Amino acid sequence: MAASTLTPAGLTTGEASFIEEAKQRGRLFIHQPCELYSRSNHETWRRLYSRLTPRWHRYANEAFLHGIDSLCLSPNEVPRLDDVNRFLCPLTGFKARPVSGYVPAFLFFDCLRQRQFPTTITLRCADKLDYLPEPDIFHDIAGHVPMHTDPAFANALVRFGECAHTAASLVESIADERERILALKSIIRAMARFFWFTVEFGLMQSPQGIRVYGSGLLSSFGEIQHAVESNSVQRYPLQLEWAINQSFEIDHYQPLLFVVESFEHLYDMVNELELWMKEGRLNNVAPGDPAVNEQDLQSFLAASPK
Repeated sequence: MAASTLTPAGLTTGEASFIEEAKQRGRLFIHQPCELYSRSNHETWRRLYSRLTPRWHRYANEAFLHGIDSLCLSPNEVPRLDDVNRFLCPLTGFKARPVSGYVPAFLFFDCLRQRQFPTTITLRCADKLDYLPEPDIFHDIAGHVPMHTDPAFANALVRFGECAHTAASLVESIADERERILALKSIIRAMARFFWFTVEFGLMQSPQGIRVYGSGLLSSFGEIQHAVESNSVQRYPLQLEWAINQSFEIDHYQPLLFVVESFEHLYDMVNELELWMKEGRLNNVAPGDPAVNEQDLQSFLAASPK
């Protein structure tokens, strides 16, 4: 047998036959075939981790830094999710759950409610270290999951997941089908924007000044510094009415970011989001990005009480 056939094909984003086969079979929740990671995959992880580590210590919030230490992530190879969960679960009950690709919105939020985090297992190409439009395992495990070790942040995620159930129940009471769809699309858009400006791209106050807690910033070598130091970034205290009506684009550094005082503050804001939802104040938010795709819409409709 030729030596090249002994080398794992790898689990590179967009190039993993294991993932394509799972999608073809309709399998969303999968196992992590760690034996398929190639030397190139492990080297890409090592390069990403080594580049970000100094910036984490300079710009990341304290809970994230404690989380990185608590998870005992290897700086040299792609982590096994079983090992990650062995350290994570005793702290907050959260666990990383491997998926084959995009998780429809309601199902994603429901996973959060159950303290499960849908986790991508593929890793970006070595020539795309700085930017990848879709999540990969570095974004999910090195960006999101360290935050899940903090009880206050974890509780805010669970509350956010509960909001999805509230939304599904509320729209069921709208008799007119067209109005129901329009209201649901607006609510999903509002939730997506809130999630984007907090969990993905959030900043927080600290005794040391502004620090990063959003995973999109924590997993980006360039944007984590840009978010804190650049004069071109507008930074404002988190205001619900602004965040849910503010569109965003994913293909460039974010020009507008919101700041929370603490994770207890974030939890309170999620409670307020749900209250506004119940009052109908999310039924007609400003149009624009993100677009609500059919998968997300149908996932909420399917979850509505019958």
